[in-house]
Amino acid sequence: MADSGEEPPEAIAERPYSGKFMVRVPLELHRQLALEAAEQHVSLNRLAAARLGAGG
Repeated sequence: MADSGEEPPEAIAERPYSGKFMVRVPLELHRQLALEAAEQHVSLNRLAAARLGAGG
């Protein structure tokens, strides 16, 4: 890229992140996760973040 005068993009690890992103899931999975979150007395967001952090 430098040889052609282009500027390389910013490294992914150095980009700023907001902590938010949208994930689309099937309706039934959304329902199951919402029920599980309610049973555990946590928000759906907290349950999803814990699952993502645990790798599944």
